[in-house]
Amino acid sequence: MKLRAIAEHIGAVLEGDGAIEIVGVSGVRDARVGELSFVANPRYAAAAAETRASAVIVPKDWNRPLPCALLRAEQPDAAFARAAALFTPPPCRPPPGVHPTALVASDARLGADICIGPFCVIESGAEIGERTMLYAQCYIGRETRIGPDSLIYPHVTIRERCRVGARAIIHSGVVIGADGFGYTEGPDGVREKIPQIGIVEIGDDVEIGANTTIDRARVGRTVIGNGVKIDNLVMIAHNVIIGDHAVIIAQAGIAGSSTIGSRAVLAGQAGISGHLTIGEGAIVGAQAGVSKNVPPGAFVFGYPAMPMEKYTRLHAYYQRLEEWHRRMGEIEKRLDRLEAQRG
Repeated sequence: MKLRAIAEHIGAVLEGDGAIEIVGVSGVRDARVGELSFVANPRYAAAAAETRASAVIVPKDWNRPLPCALLRAEQPDAAFARAAALFTPPPCRPPPGVHPTALVASDARLGADICIGPFCVIESGAEIGERTMLYAQCYIGRETRIGPDSLIYPHVTIRERCRVGARAIIHSGVVIGADGFGYTEGPDGVREKIPQIGIVEIGDDVEIGANTTIDRARVGRTVIGNGVKIDNLVMIAHNVIIGDHAVIIAQAGIAGSSTIGSRAVLAGQAGISGHLTIGEGAIVGAQAGVSKNVPPGAFVFGYPAMPMEKYTRLHAYYQRLEEWHRRMGEIEKRLDRLEAQRG
């Protein structure tokens, strides 16, 4: 594909030979002649200066020389994603139909042009939308509904009465609708299980990473809003509500009945205590431990989580503790000498 055609497709400003033939995409360090790469962060400027790529997508204000053509874009990473899609083959999709080893209840409702892979189980009253694909060994529980054009990879479990919207992408090992972690302690100290009779409701255009778990509500609903993107190994407890287009990154954990506002971001290994509210557009930094509500638009970090500015200031103090300890020791020795002289 000609470079000028790619520039037009992604809405970038071309600087260089638009007749260059691009045959693929690659990272800036690994790219070869004929490939397109991108740089979104100045930290990679040195690598970009040595790239063998035929063209590189850069920010609009990029001011460093590169040994190739440039495509200036408002958001280089998003532009590269659109360019990469031009060279990405569509996923291998078997012809529509139900594999003979699948077990499908007689009253399950299957939409047109769906694919049900080997050894899948679809229970009574379940409904699978048009063009949805279930890879091998998926389990769809009783009365669960899955919207059209969804892609569900092997070994996914979606238990009874749950709801999944249109165009979902659910990766291997995901469990949706397991019981929430709820017990009560009797007078004899023995814990008794509290029935978890709610459901999980997932909106449209949601992607859920491998081995993530989303528990059903104790009563009512655990809700994942439209456009939410969830990474691998995330734990979402019962009655959690996640607003539209939020992002939850790997190994984050959200305790029961907390609410995550729309477009909020939880970075890797962030932990959210129960019954809290993370405001719209807030960012919770990696490994932060949140024990209080977070206002909309705030950026918190650390444990316990605090505003990023305060965390940075306190961390700077922490880095000087050794120096201060040494100086305090010197001051104490000087005071001891002064007191000894005064006798």
